[in-house]
Parts: sequence; C-alpha cells; structure tokens
Amino acid sequence: MNTSVINMPSNPVEQVLANGLQNYWFPLCPSSFVKEKPVSLRRLGKKIAVWRDQSGVVHALEDHCPHRGAPLSLGVILGDRLGCPYHGVEVRCDGTTTRVPGSPGCKLEGSRATLGFHVTESNGAIFIYNSDVNIDTPPPLNLPEQLTSPEWNSFLCYVEWGCDYRYVIENVMDPMHGAYLHKQSHTMSEGDISAEFQLRDTDTGYIFEKKGQRDVNFDWSEWIDTGIHLMRLEIPYPKTGGPGGNFTIIGACVPIAKNVSGVYFWRCRKLSGWQRDTYRFLYKNRLEQRHWNVLEQDRVAVEAMEPDANQREFLYSHDMGLVRVRRIWNALAKQQLEAAVAKA
Repeated sequence: MNTSVINMPSNPVEQVLANGLQNYWFPLCPSSFVKEKPVSLRRLGKKIAVWRDQSGVVHALEDHCPHRGAPLSLGVILGDRLGCPYHGVEVRCDGTTTRVPGSPGCKLEGSRATLGFHVTESNGAIFIYNSDVNIDTPPPLNLPEQLTSPEWNSFLCYVEWGCDYRYVIENVMDPMHGAYLHKQSHTMSEGDISAEFQLRDTDTGYIFEKKGQRDVNFDWSEWIDTGIHLMRLEIPYPKTGGPGGNFTIIGACVPIAKNVSGVYFWRCRKLSGWQRDTYRFLYKNRLEQRHWNVLEQDRVAVEAMEPDANQREFLYSHDMGLVRVRRIWNALAKQQLEAAVAKA
C-alpha cells in the first residue's frame, strides 16, 4: 500500500481537497490503534504522533521535533508531553517546548514551535481537529444522535481503501448503486433499478433520495456538515434481522496518503434493555460478516476506478447527490484559500 505523503497537485483547490479541509474535525484512527506507546500516523497531509498519558487521555502533535526534526513518536511519554529520543527535547501537546536538557534556557524553551492538535475520543474512534496553526480551544465535535444518544447502539467498522477518500464519500452519496452492485445482498435484493431522485435541504446539509421509495432498499443518503463531514443512510431490515427497525449507518472518511483512505462506518440501531443485548449477540454471530461482504463489493469497485476517473465522466440525474457534495467541497476549499491570502 502506498504510504507516501499526499502529493501536491498544481491546482490550489485540488491541493486543499487532496489533503483534507482545514478547520474541520476528521476521524484520525480507531481507539485500538493507540495503546501503551506513541504511534506515528500519516493523515491529512501530515505526520502525526499520537499517544495516551497515564490516565488514558489521548494527545497528538506533529511528529517532528522542533530541534532537528526527529520523530517525536519514537520518544518517551511524559504525561501530556513527549521527550524526543534524539536529544531529549520535551514538547507538550499544545506545541510548546517545555525543556531543552542539552541547553537549558535557550530560545527554543517556551516557544510554541510544534503544531499541536486537539483530539477527542468517542464511539471507538479518535477524532482530530485539522488546524494549520496552534489554537487553544477548537469548536466542539458535533456528532449525530446515533453516536451520542444512549438509546442508540453502534459498532464501528474501519477499513483502509486504496483510493482517494472522495471516491468513498461519492460512493455513499450515490444510493442508486445499491440496486445493482449489491443486488445479491441479503437486504438489497428489492427496490427499483430505475428511479427519479430529488434533493432535499436540511439544517445541516441535504438528503438525496429516490422519489416514492422508502424502506425498500438503499433509498437515500444524507450529507451532514456540523464542523465534521458525515454521511447517514438507512438499510431496511426484515424482522429476521433482529429488533430495532432499519439499520442506520453513519460514515466518515479521512485522507491518509495519495490514493489511500481511512474509512469509518458506524452501524447503528436504536435499542435498549434485552433487545440491545440480543441484537449485539445477533450482530456478532450472524450479521457482521454479511455487512463486511457488502462493503467488500464497494471496495473492489471503487479501488478499480482510475485515479482520474472523475475527470472523464458523463453524469446524469442519479448523480445529483455527488455533484452537490463536490460543489460544497470546492466552495469550502476556495474559502480556505481566500482566508489564507487575507491572513498573509
């Protein structure tokens, strides 16, 4: 798998989008990735050191010592600081160099020369605020009720796909593919193979849906912007699929490297009491592998697309959902570039 830093395209808007929009929350990694030692992750066009302090709280810094550029992730955990393995320079999670043992009192001490990241942990994942400068307080991470309400039960599915992260998102924002690519799947054999679609605005984005068809197949996709970009959809479930009604999926994606993406799908149902316990058992023993099989169909199809496939398209009405999200991305990227020019 290609783990090089994301290449910088010549188009400034494309460069912004390839690396991921700044001043947005993104999923960084599953919680299980960060254990007793620091780890180094390439995400969002950067190399990031992530670690837990003695209380289990997660912290993150750019994986670059301000002294000579050695990877901080190879160093020692000192609570909310990392001690560089090369010369012992200590850097706090807010980017401040707190100690230079080889030259006490030098100008590096007390400087905020390293990029620090705000992170938070929720629903089996670590989320990162993608700021390009050190900030003291980020905006809150606003997740949908399926990931915040105790009435909802969820399982995190994490995979890495060999494609641009935008291809993953566009796949979800195209509900028509379900009736074709997934037609042999246990819940997607029904539904029209031709349909008329409509866009419907919401307070946090929009819904792209088949007209006159609900609770039949993969009938709609929702784009959500609450300071993090998320997708929501429902897969109708028969009674044999256990309690809880339709199966809700919350999706998110993060760029890892050129044509490598981190893909997150939380599989959710609204349950409590004995039904919650029954469903969790049923999911792990009967349903989870079926869902992995569906996801594998998506992965094979999307990874097989050429990296420039989106430059040679003939779109029609079924593609309004992904066209809308592309326009949103471009507008946000242009705003980011304009803000950078104004700041300069």
